[in-house]
Amino acid sequence: MNKITLLVACLISTFTFSDTLLHVGNLIDVSSGEISKAVTIRISGNKIESITKGYAKTKSEDQVINLKQSFVLPGFMDMHVHLAGEYVPKAERPSKVEPEFSALFAANSAKKTLMAGFTTVRNLGDGGMETIALRKAISEGLMVGPRIFTSGKTIATTGGHGDPTNGMSKDSYSPPTPKQGVIDSPNDAIKAVRQRYKDGTDGIKITATGGVLSVAKSGENPQFTDEELAAIVKTANDYGLWTAAHAHGKEGMKRAVLAGINSIEHGTFMDEEVMQLMKKKGTYYVPTIMAGNWVAEKAKIPNFFPELVRPKAEKIGPQIQSTFEAAYKAGVKIAFGTDSGVSAHGDNWQEFILMTDAGMPSTAALKSATIETAKLLRIEDKLGQIKPGMLADIIALPANPIINIKVVENVIFVMKDGVIYKNSI
Repeated sequence: MNKITLLVACLISTFTFSDTLLHVGNLIDVSSGEISKAVTIRISGNKIESITKGYAKTKSEDQVINLKQSFVLPGFMDMHVHLAGEYVPKAERPSKVEPEFSALFAANSAKKTLMAGFTTVRNLGDGGMETIALRKAISEGLMVGPRIFTSGKTIATTGGHGDPTNGMSKDSYSPPTPKQGVIDSPNDAIKAVRQRYKDGTDGIKITATGGVLSVAKSGENPQFTDEELAAIVKTANDYGLWTAAHAHGKEGMKRAVLAGINSIEHGTFMDEEVMQLMKKKGTYYVPTIMAGNWVAEKAKIPNFFPELVRPKAEKIGPQIQSTFEAAYKAGVKIAFGTDSGVSAHGDNWQEFILMTDAGMPSTAALKSATIETAKLLRIEDKLGQIKPGMLADIIALPANPIINIKVVENVIFVMKDGVIYKNSI
């Protein structure tokens, strides 16, 4: 060991890491919407140690962050992202995308998402192992990004939304297997869930109905039998995995809810019967309004979508916001989600605007991206609020989002796990 290396080692071994003190002018309680003025949040390691009135005096070894002019709240969470890609027009679509490129793309998307104030995401669908690997790289400090909960590869049925061979010529592929995410029986379903557990996923994502962007005719038809759904949910429960179901059409949605799915994604043609069933079963609704608006707008552009996709985008896209409005009024549990990867990563904040435009109060919208998302992920004891003992995921805004929700576009401070990633105050 040379002298320089020895000196560095000695410095590291004797250095005592300080606490971080946030002097906060306006601390928003996302549970009640109340604001506490002039408080100090003490961060020790990756957790919130205390919250005290006034601006606490600091010790010489403490790091102090001045947020006296800011509005502070928990880091946002997005329950429906696809970090490994973004939709591109038909004319720009590459003939082949290597998994290595998708992994690098996901890392770039993750950084954009974190800088937008989203410190936790649920990634619902990969080409393979991209976000499973990225989750590990971020947790080990090799990459910058949000805390990731991932479903890995989506589970679909033959020809269904999520079958990776849709649109290919018959001679160019072998029938995909449960390992690749395609099932056609309860036994296949069990194998697919167990494979994802083996891969290291946090949960299971299925495509309970057709979808908009798949190269297939229907965007609404049910695509799993009751027996297949029961096998998926039971096996996922056995392995401690949450479940999420992409669903546009009523029948497929209803089957998934009855099977015990934890969340319905998109929910486009949800009606009163399904809403009441979801309330009874405790099923969460993840609306993804901005994805619906995005595909509806792009459908107006000639040749943007393949011809099989365009009519689905025209029909399904504009419906999601009005469905959200009805579901909120009916009292369905709502967790924030965007489907980013359809639209651009880092624009996740736009969902807040669309939710409030549809009648949800700003306080409820903020709660949907903090407290409710934490409940859906089963981590409400760790995240979703700023309280002593919770993980230190904290963001700051320059103005009050309860008065003007549009301020969420301008996140000026981001802390995740006690580490500051953005401070543009």
